[in-house]
Amino acid sequence: MGLITETNQQYYQGAQGFRGTGNALTITTTFNSDLVFTDANSWDPTSVNYALNNFKIYTSTTGFPGSWSEYILQYNVAGNAITFTANPANNLFIVVQLSILDGGQYGNTPAEEAVGDTVEENYGTYQYNTLNDIIDNYMVGYVGDGKIIQTAKKSDIVFWAKRTLQEFSYDTLKSIKSQELTIPASLQLVIPQDYVNYVSLCYIDRLGVKHPLYPNNNLTTNPYYNQLQDSAGIPTQDNFGEDLEGTSLTTERWRTNNAGRAINGLAQEQIDNLSYDVYQNDMGSGPLNWGRLYGLDPQYSQTNGWFGINERDGLFTFSSNLVDRLIVLEYISDGLAYDLDTRVPKMAEEAMYLSISYNLLANRANVSEGMIARFKKDRRAALRNAKIRLSNIKLDEFVQVMRGKSKWIKS
Repeated sequence: MGLITETNQQYYQGAQGFRGTGNALTITTTFNSDLVFTDANSWDPTSVNYALNNFKIYTSTTGFPGSWSEYILQYNVAGNAITFTANPANNLFIVVQLSILDGGQYGNTPAEEAVGDTVEENYGTYQYNTLNDIIDNYMVGYVGDGKIIQTAKKSDIVFWAKRTLQEFSYDTLKSIKSQELTIPASLQLVIPQDYVNYVSLCYIDRLGVKHPLYPNNNLTTNPYYNQLQDSAGIPTQDNFGEDLEGTSLTTERWRTNNAGRAINGLAQEQIDNLSYDVYQNDMGSGPLNWGRLYGLDPQYSQTNGWFGINERDGLFTFSSNLVDRLIVLEYISDGLAYDLDTRVPKMAEEAMYLSISYNLLANRANVSEGMIARFKKDRRAALRNAKIRLSNIKLDEFVQVMRGKSKWIKS
């Protein structure tokens, strides 16, 4: 609980060194990240599964830069322990290198480098506890003889820990994730695997500045069913009695419209006299008619673009002016996508414990209402404190923003 177990070399470079003994040797790494070793043949660089390992082993007789070579002899991995089948020479320098974005400093060729992001995924993890640790700590600190909760099944604690994390993730924890994506010609992107709800979408311009995108809720829709009809308007069925469906005309029309002009009211140099925009205004055929649009709705008077959600196909859809744009999607996950390895901020740890206790007591027979009310109150107070702590309000930043509020508005 709170002890740093990695050296600076392990944390920053993802590397840990050992020395050979000339005899059978087993080394145990102490990284915060577990070693990934797919099967018994994953030691072999020619094996398909070798690339799935999140580490490589290098050896050197001197330990000098440029003298390292990738270890390609057989070894076995159990947990974080590596057992060498061939006995390493006495005083041989051995380094276990976790995959890192720059490939590490031990490979002499690009093929020998340990390229990946295992090291970077560990950066900043000291501010979190895993859900597994939360559950283990709870059983030690809150369950047992002489404690309010004398007995509790671990399965019940796991359930309420997961349920608590779900609720916290929606409005308390930093569970917002983001993806950088490019919008293809289809103007559609697949919803992320652990997606619960979106926070914001924005496109990134050439300066790296973000421009918010807006939902197309009142402009168009994505029909869930696209039934084919006969000439009388009756839906048609196949040989099994199921409705026949086709592509959505609504979606196709939205995909091919000129979102940059016909919807946001921007004037253009040439347009047919009979062409109308979304406001049913005749936009004219020349400069004399520019500026004759009335009744613009502020929610549509923007040029950034729109997005929608196709619930049927699990897709984000975008307006036509966003094709090939770089966007950033920020969304909420429930924090349980990766099971018990999910990370919980330490600032919310106490709130997690009290929430688990409250739910265990509230759903248990023969517990006094006074006890339940006490834990409900404690849970509410701990959750409020967690929200304040995680809001990350810095007084200096707040003052900097408020300085601009004192300026006089000149007419």
